[in-house]
Amino acid sequence: MTLREKNSTYEMDNMDKKIISLLKKNAKYSIKELSYLTELSSTPIFERIKRLEKLKIIKGYTVLIDAKKCGKNIAAFCNVSLTSHTYEMLCTFEEKITQLEEVLSCYHIAGSYDYLLKIEVKDMEEYAIFIKEKLTKIPHIGTVQSSFIMKKILENG
Repeated sequence: MTLREKNSTYEMDNMDKKIISLLKKNAKYSIKELSYLTELSSTPIFERIKRLEKLKIIKGYTVLIDAKKCGKNIAAFCNVSLTSHTYEMLCTFEEKITQLEEVLSCYHIAGSYDYLLKIEVKDMEEYAIFIKEKLTKIPHIGTVQSSFIMKKILENG
């Protein structure tokens, strides 16, 4: 491990960036396919990927699901404000929100709201039930504001 790698950030070269870009497009590329696409032999590709994983630059691999084919026709961003910002209240909210299957992602944000959620549900009726029977039952919810996704233009992870 070099001195550069010991720091909290790692300065990637162009080949690292190219490998990451390719894996972002298709995490199922084989070492052989990546070797062909980068014009680098298999062993250096393998070693670079292992190093990027060890450094936690590549944190994992995931599957992208077509929500509509799974019956999830409504996607929304939901802004949430809490009534108070004690450590215990923040921890309680974060623990409870991770238990709701409709919530795909949750971000603690700065600005007018405390959290930004991405929600997927079957229809507006299911969204209303989610808000009324699940989200608002979490303690210390102050304000909830929803924005519905009409069209996805770009999603890069």
